[in-house]
Amino acid sequence: MTEEKPTEKDNHKKFAVDCFNLVWSLMEKKSRTKEEDDKMVHAAHASRFHWGEIGTPTEFERGEWQISRVYSVLKRTQPALYHAKRCLEICQENHIGDWDIAFAYEAMARAYAVAGQKEESRKYIELAQRAAEQIKEKGDKDYLLSELATIGS
Repeated sequence: MTEEKPTEKDNHKKFAVDCFNLVWSLMEKKSRTKEEDDKMVHAAHASRFHWGEIGTPTEFERGEWQISRVYSVLKRTQPALYHAKRCLEICQENHIGDWDIAFAYEAMARAYAVAGQKEESRKYIELAQRAAEQIKEKGDKDYLLSELATIGS
């Protein structure tokens, strides 16, 4: 019996997931080298690229969210805001709700906090808190609220 070769779609999915998970492992490190920061940026974009080839709007917006988070962690205002806005736009254009829209607002709040725009950050924190009321799973809601608490607005 021969083993089936992975399809192009299988490969894109594997790379998307592997890169997404790599980004998380790098973000969670207490301290990173410049090379690891660069690797984190490249992996976030690579994950989004691969999802862009085979995914749905949900994967697209989650990829944009992760890219925004990476740039927020690195205190790079402009790309953090750009990707947070893309995440929110994709959610709105595709009527994506629940925790995804709440985290789109979280990304906006975090990016504006990094930019030092406290009013805008607070506005999106409030939108995220309101969206949290619509999150079905308690664990997801609690996680969002804990993440909002980490935003220095």
